[in-house]
Amino acid sequence: MKISLSDIGKRYNRDWIFRRLTYTFASGVSYAVTGPNGSGKSTLLQILAGVLVPSEGVIAWAAPSAPSAPVAPEASVASFAPVAPDRVYESAALSAPYLEVIEEMTLTEFLDFHAVFKPFRPGLTTASIISLLGLDSAAHKQIVNFSSGMKQRVKLAQAICSDTPLLLLDEPCTNFDAAGFELYRSLIATHGLGRTIIVSSNDPAEYDFCDHVLSISDFKLPASRS
Repeated sequence: MKISLSDIGKRYNRDWIFRRLTYTFASGVSYAVTGPNGSGKSTLLQILAGVLVPSEGVIAWAAPSAPSAPVAPEASVASFAPVAPDRVYESAALSAPYLEVIEEMTLTEFLDFHAVFKPFRPGLTTASIISLLGLDSAAHKQIVNFSSGMKQRVKLAQAICSDTPLLLLDEPCTNFDAAGFELYRSLIATHGLGRTIIVSSNDPAEYDFCDHVLSISDFKLPASRS
């Protein structure tokens, strides 16, 4: 998925979080968004996901479109179709610490429910995802009884394993131990290929696979320019 930002900015009341951000996220490329806590990284990710609307500027999304007729591989050229802001959710998957899972459900019920709205990537099933997470023994337990690390595994899985061209990860390894980090890297290596991945983090271990790094601090303007 391709995302083009032109002079976008976001403010709450009279305070600008960031301004004059012009950038293009290319399809199939991975990016990291860095910056101090409270600098607007999560806000930017929610704008990219279509959850928040920028206070100024223009944002455009375009998803890869299937060719109308078969063509030879050497003659194929990637084409994109515009995506309306209110339809971005269909092409995006977001994992973030502030997003909750349905704790009254069991793990199996939650993943089955999620798949109704956002199908899993080819070859993946609820059972295979649970095995990937190492949570077979908890498959039929209510999520409310999970540890914080187990819940984070579930949040990651519902995003990374969804069949979407855009993957947005906000502090993806929150509450993870070494095994959790390893699981994260394995999921990205296996299911991240060909997708636009944008990671919001200050921990290089979470984004060192990314092709480009965007510092949100570069778009913090002094009051005199507001």
